[in-house]
Parts: sequence; structure tokens; C-alpha cells
Amino acid sequence: MFDIKKIPFSRYGSFITISPNHHEGSEGTLYIRNIRNGDNDFGAVFQIDLISEGKYLSYNSVLSPSILRLEAPEGFAEFCITEARVLQIRSHGVGVRLTGVTGAYDYAVFVKENRWEVNHSLQEMRYMVTAVKGRIEMDAPFKEQRCEKIIADFLPEPQSAEMECVLEEFTTVYQPRSYATFSEGHEIVKKEYKLWQENTLETPNEFIRGKELASYITWSCVVSPEGKLTRPAMYMSKNWMTNIWSWDHCFNALALAKNSPKLAWDQFMIFFDAQDESGMLPDFINNRFALWNFTKPPIHGWTLRRMWEQNEFINADKLQEVYQLLIKWTKWWLTFQDSDNDGIPQYNHGNDSGWDNSTIFHKGTPIESPDLSSFLVLQMEVLSEIALKLGKVDEADKWLRESQALLTRMIDHFWNGQQFVAKRSGTHEVIESDSLVLYVPLILGKRLPVEILEKLVEGITQKGFLTEYGLATELPDSPYYREDGYWRGPIWAPTTMLLVDGLISSGQEELALEIARKFCSMASKSGMAENYNALTGQGLRDPAFTWTSSTFLILANHIAKTK
Repeated sequence: MFDIKKIPFSRYGSFITISPNHHEGSEGTLYIRNIRNGDNDFGAVFQIDLISEGKYLSYNSVLSPSILRLEAPEGFAEFCITEARVLQIRSHGVGVRLTGVTGAYDYAVFVKENRWEVNHSLQEMRYMVTAVKGRIEMDAPFKEQRCEKIIADFLPEPQSAEMECVLEEFTTVYQPRSYATFSEGHEIVKKEYKLWQENTLETPNEFIRGKELASYITWSCVVSPEGKLTRPAMYMSKNWMTNIWSWDHCFNALALAKNSPKLAWDQFMIFFDAQDESGMLPDFINNRFALWNFTKPPIHGWTLRRMWEQNEFINADKLQEVYQLLIKWTKWWLTFQDSDNDGIPQYNHGNDSGWDNSTIFHKGTPIESPDLSSFLVLQMEVLSEIALKLGKVDEADKWLRESQALLTRMIDHFWNGQQFVAKRSGTHEVIESDSLVLYVPLILGKRLPVEILEKLVEGITQKGFLTEYGLATELPDSPYYREDGYWRGPIWAPTTMLLVDGLISSGQEELALEIARKFCSMASKSGMAENYNALTGQGLRDPAFTWTSSTFLILANHIAKTK
């Protein structure tokens, strides 16, 4: 069972979500939401209440993967999203009141007995509400251009005290249809979720609670292809981070690659479906909008290699599909993100790095950072491997030479004998920073000289980055450290994943396992939060995040395999 105050109720493929509005502090009030407007809008459609004889009832919420149950002393109501666009509700002993959260043109119109259409223009969706058992009492007085209010009471039959109703999304013309009973629909959802759970990566028994939560979050956060979304997309969350970002999707793809390779491929490729002619990937996408003001770092070559290591799904046809797209993405960084033409690519904003407010950006941009060059060294190496698999021997040689040349330039440019540093593009002024981002070159593993690897490991273990709970993104004794400072202190899943992978590649398996275990223990206890207080392990920001869930599953699975 999960806490509805933190974990939204939804299901695979659906934009329908039930949760409180955290931003308004109304943690006791639940809303039916339409999350099609991205993270700019909470998407409230109806407020949910339980009623009896016209009075509001207090209730307790019980959330499981397939059903949300609201329990009052007088009775209960249950909610199940039986299909992506269909919410079914049943109650016993109580009624359910849905109060519309309305805008300028919203209205309700009578269709026939016990059926009303609600046109929710604010959320650009129509809803057909139908009483299957019991009755609807609608209070929706129309004035000028809208209904002054829309309140639908779904009331139980007097004899049985039971009620069943259906709320269905549609956009233009409603097609009348019959529905499975609530119980039948619920059984179908339970079976769907059980199959998902069976395909979730195995984890040690000590992390079983974390696995249950991570499994539900990743399943429930997938939405169906629609609009800008060309494939099923695992959103970051259905709380308020209701988009996909162009590096977050890679971690979700990795967690799916072994047991759900088709869905993993969809997660990986969805941003390349939206790729600009220049090669740039958008910062984020939702069903309606792609943002081009920023992008995210090129971890896609690294991701692709880790995916094809899982099984044989990524065959020659798949590599042919992605090869030119990955070339364009790589060349975009090398061509358009190197304003001083020194052969070292740059970030023009912290958002482009994924480390939005890291201290390497605290004196301004553009910034040349060693993590970016590291990603591109790996990405060009992967392009060489793909070219070889496709029989393009000359291209394979070219990409390998370019990868090795960038590695040489990177070490010469960023290594000061003790650590990697970040520099201002153009002036090459060294930026004083205690950010963990400067240790991301560990992902290069044994491509780096032994003395550099030793210094990087020493920096992580002896400087203070490694706390009781994992890797802080800024040294806790830094003057810029903040407990809830986003990338200036908190522990994050993606950075943990990258550095664990790098330590394994560097032959530091024991340290990698220690960090993985710290992270998984923290996530199992504190939930799959967006990030965590590095000194207490407390979850911060969004409490139901998919890339945290995916990283947890990947790391816990690695721990299980090494036992």
C-alpha cells in the first residue's frame, strides 16, 4: 500500500491521475486530473468528496497499484482506471461528489437519464459521466457562456446502498458503448500490473519495499502515444513533473532493457523522433509541446551500449535506425557548442548539463566541463562500434580516431595534476567548484591513465562527497552547499548511476557496490524521491520520480547479481 499524499494514483497508458494538489497545500483533498498540459498546469478536473445525506464525510485513503479506496465510517468508495481513458467508481453506503474545477466556458449538458456530458474547456477535454448503478444528481446552472458550477453527485441505490458509475474521456463525438463491471475491469488491471511486476528487475529481499514502490511508479507513469509523443512515454512523474526530459528517458530505458526491450527502445528513441535538423534534441517533450530553449547532455551513446549488452533485441536494423541520428546529435555538440573553436565543447547554460545550478556555473557561462567531453568520447566510440557492426569500416576507424583525439584534448585541457576542473569558454579561466560533476569522467574507466583514476577515486572517498547515504552533488563543507539546493548538495539518482558505472569500469567494484547499497537503502526507506538530503537521506522535491525508481532497480539488480 502506498501513500496517496505522495504517490499519485494512475495506470499504464493513462493521462487520468488522482492526487492532492501539493502546490496549494491541500493534501487532504483529492482531485481527478488531466495531465496533458505538461508541468505548467496541475490539470485539476474534479474535486473528489464522499457524501451522505448531503453532508461531507471524512475518509482515509488506501492506495494499491490497481485501485484507490476511500474509507469512511459510513461506507467506502473505490476508483479504478480500467482503461486508459476510463475511470470507474463504485461505492457502498456513501455517495461520491465530483465538483468541477471550472473555467470560462465549461458546462454540463444532459444526454439522457443518468448520463451527462461535461465539457471541460479549461483542460481541453470532454467527459461522459454515466451512472451504471444508482443515480446522478447534477447541479450545473448555466449563465451566459458557462455553468456557474458543475457538481455531480453519484448516489447509491436505496435498497442495496451500492453505486457504480463511469467517467470517460473523449475529444469530439462520444461513441456509446457498454462497460465491463467494476469488478471485471479491476481484475484486468490487476493482471496487467502483475505482468509488469514480473518483468521488473530482480532485487535483493532487503529492498523488497523499494522494488514494490519503484515497480508501481514506473508502470503508472507511462502515458500512451499522443500528439508530440510518438511512442509510449514514461513521464518523470504524475505529480507535477509531467514531461519527459532528454537524458531522464535514458535511465528509464536502461531499467526496461533486459525484460521489456521494446518499451525500452521506445523510451530511447522517442527524443530522436523529435530531433531537429541541426541534430539538437529538445529539452523536454509532453503530448502538446517540445521545449527547445535548452537540451540535455549526450549520454545516449553510453546508454545505447548498456542497453545492447542486456540481450539481442538491438540488432543491425535497430542500429541502422539510430546510427545517423546519433551522428547528428554528436556533431551538434562539436559544431554548435564550441564558440571558441578549441575542440572542447561547452555548456551555454546549466540546464543543458542536467546539473541546472551546479557551482561550475556560478560565475556565468559558457562553461567547458569535463563531463561533456567524457560523454562525447564514449558516444563517438559507440558510433565506431555501430559502424563496424554495420560493415562501415572506414567510418568506424574515423569515429574511433575522433574519440581518442577528444580524450587526449580533454585530459590536456581539464586535468590540473590533482583533479579535473571546469573552465570558462574563451578565456579558459578555471572555475573554483566543489561539484561532483567534475568526477563524472570516471565513466571513461580504464581509458583514463591509472594515476588520474586513483586521484578521482581518492577525491570521492576522502574529500567528503560520500556520505552515509550516497554521493552528495556538492561537498557538504562547501560554502555553496545547500541541504535542499537541487544540484548544490542533494543526492541524485542519475549521478549515482553514472559514477557507479564508472567505478565498475575502473575496476573499483567494491566501492561501486558500497555506493549502490547506500543509495538503494536510502531509496527503500525514503521513497523514490526526485533527490535526497545528503546528510539525512530524507526525500526532497517530487516524491514519486521514475528515473529514481529506474536507477534504484538497476543498482539493486546489480547488487543481487553480485551476491
